[in-house]
Amino acid sequence: MADTVLVVDDDPHIRDVITYALEAAGFACTTAADGAKAVAAATARVPDLIVLDINMPEMDGFEVCKELRKSSEVPILFLSSRDDEIDRIVGLEIGGDDYVAKPFSTRELVARVKVILKRRRPATTPNAADGDGCEGVLTFGRLTLDPDRFVAAYADAPVPLTATEFAILREFLARPAFVRDRNAIIELAYPDNVHVSDRTVDSHIRHIRGKFQTVGCDNVIETVHGVGYRLGCCE
Repeated sequence: MADTVLVVDDDPHIRDVITYALEAAGFACTTAADGAKAVAAATARVPDLIVLDINMPEMDGFEVCKELRKSSEVPILFLSSRDDEIDRIVGLEIGGDDYVAKPFSTRELVARVKVILKRRRPATTPNAADGDGCEGVLTFGRLTLDPDRFVAAYADAPVPLTATEFAILREFLARPAFVRDRNAIIELAYPDNVHVSDRTVDSHIRHIRGKFQTVGCDNVIETVHGVGYRLGCCE
C-alpha cells in the first residue's frame, strides 16, 4: 500500500506541482490549503508524512507543527520561500524532520521524502529470508530503542522522537563507544546525499538531548570537543 503524504500550501499551483511529483513517484497524496485544514486532515486520518509550507496566513506552518506535536510524531518536511537558516533551525527545534527552500527541485523534494520515510521503516537483518525481519531492541544502560515498533525509552519512560532523531540515536546505539563527527552523522541520517548544514546536525542533537532530559537522562549524547559526538552515560 502506498505511503500517504499530506501536502499543505496556500498556493494551489505549488500543491499541484508537489502532488504530481509525489504521485509519479508512487505516493498517495491528500492536500490542505491552510493551517487549520491541515490540522483537521492530519487528525482525521494520520498521513505517513506531511509536506508543510511555513509562510501561510492566519495559522503558519510552525503553528501547525506545534499543534500536531502535542499528540503526533508524524514526519514533517517544511517548505519556505526564504532560504533563511533561522527558519530551518526553528523548524527542527519544534519537531520538524527536514526543510526545503522555495524554489525547489521536485526531484530533491521527492528524494527527501523518501529518506525521511525510509528512517521510519524497520531495518531488515540477514535472517529476514527466514521470515524474521526484526532488528531487535537496542539497549545501553537504561536507554532502549525498538526500531521495529519505532519506540524509544529511558528507564521505561517513553521518549517521542522524530524519524531523523530516531535514526541518529539508533546509529549511536549500534556502536556505543564510537565517536562521530558531524559529517558521519549527516551520512547516517541523510544517506541519499541530501545536503544539510552542520548547524542542522547540532539542532537535531540538541533536540534529542532536550527530550531525554525531560525523563531524567541528562547526557544521552555527549560532545567530544574538537571531534564530534558519542553516546553519553545512560545509567
